[in-house]
Amino acid sequence: MSGDGDSHNVLFLCTGNSARSIMAEAYMNSLPAQRFKAYSAGSHPGGTVNPHALDVLRTAGLSVDGLRSKSWDEFAVPGAPHMDFVFTVCDNAAGEVCPIWPGQPMTAHWPFSDPAGFEGSDTEKRAFFLDVFRQIRARIDIFTNLPLRSLDKLALQRRIDELGRDPAKAS
Repeated sequence: MSGDGDSHNVLFLCTGNSARSIMAEAYMNSLPAQRFKAYSAGSHPGGTVNPHALDVLRTAGLSVDGLRSKSWDEFAVPGAPHMDFVFTVCDNAAGEVCPIWPGQPMTAHWPFSDPAGFEGSDTEKRAFFLDVFRQIRARIDIFTNLPLRSLDKLALQRRIDELGRDPAKAS
């Protein structure tokens, strides 16, 4: 783990880096304990953050300053922050070949439905984005409350994998 063992870098990956990974980054960085520094990126970033994702974050009272759609290449070069955890948050990113991350971070797939691909009225879209954000928030809350210091590497890997399959089992 990076730093002094009390601070961990987390990278959330998705294909477009416009909604789910952005919401995860913003939420994790809003947590008061500051035990985690979150980043997000995409394998094929669209270049813009989805306006519905920004609306959901603002509604939740979270800062959207500095959020941008970016390539995962930014985090696979010398001098990039060392990642302790890398989570894919969409099915597309899980099936793609990921770069080799320096320092061998722990990885897991935490799938969420794609709110950007949801079709419906603006009210229905907003409700869908809010539901996906609620799921992201719940999963991150469980993860950030895991006893990281007392779990060995295999037990921790099992817990973060369980979060992707059934969050209730991981808590």
